[in-house]
Amino acid sequence: MKKKIVILGATGTVGSKIAAILLSQGHQVILMARHTEKLANYRSLGADVRTGDITDVETLTHTFREADSAFVLLPDNVQAENTRAYQRNVTGKLIKAIKNSGIQYIVNMSSLGSHMHEGNGMMGGTGEQEVRLNQLTNVNVLHLRSAYFMENFLRTIGLVKKMGINGTAADGDHAVPMVATQDVAEIAASHLANLDFTGKSVQPVMGPRDYTYREFTSLIGATIGLPDLAYVQLPVAQVKQTFLNNGVAEDFVNNLLEMATAIKTGFMNYQQRDKSTTTPTTAEDFVNKVYLPAYQR
Repeated sequence: MKKKIVILGATGTVGSKIAAILLSQGHQVILMARHTEKLANYRSLGADVRTGDITDVETLTHTFREADSAFVLLPDNVQAENTRAYQRNVTGKLIKAIKNSGIQYIVNMSSLGSHMHEGNGMMGGTGEQEVRLNQLTNVNVLHLRSAYFMENFLRTIGLVKKMGINGTAADGDHAVPMVATQDVAEIAASHLANLDFTGKSVQPVMGPRDYTYREFTSLIGATIGLPDLAYVQLPVAQVKQTFLNNGVAEDFVNNLLEMATAIKTGFMNYQQRDKSTTTPTTAEDFVNKVYLPAYQR
């Protein structure tokens, strides 16, 4: 039986892929985004595309009321002067809309590390959102705790091309779970369509195995013709100043860097890996199918 499904953050790396999967399966899909011009292709495939902000309770309520299930998330706001206050406001508006609408199935995009509520940067907000969603009554909520997105390496393509290195503020030799967003999207789409979860639950999505940033960088280098491509752990002060120079709010930068520098403490590695948490796309697959085409553009 086909479902009517709402996807928030439909222009994002995960939401856009969920939309494509569900549309290909013939479900009725409602996509909400602030910038709907990016969703023209999905409209042509039959999606109901609506302009809306995640803090617009009235629009969210009306949209959720029509649906069997919804994919929700906690979007970043690089201009937020107080990141945690922004996150709490978004979560509060989202919960109000869920309550008012009567929708009964929610898949929430969370993250590994969200079992902690401080010392983990952005994940402090996703952890709090999990707790607050869990307080809803008569609503089934599944939290997808995703590993580090392999797509994050696409953000440093400019550095690779300009400087001949890859780098972030994170430790290069501490292995963490890494996952392709296509794998996350496939799991989310399945739950949204099948409504196969009850109560409040968590599903870690951990990719095929753990990788270090240095190992992943070596795979990139071998694929793009730079076999000596090095990973460099960049000084926190340098990275922070780069973000500030690009107009990113200081508190957002602080949360982002706290997340990066805390990776070595193990907050991303608490989850026991097993068959149910492991997904198929390897770093090699990702670099060849996603990174290389992006690098060559």
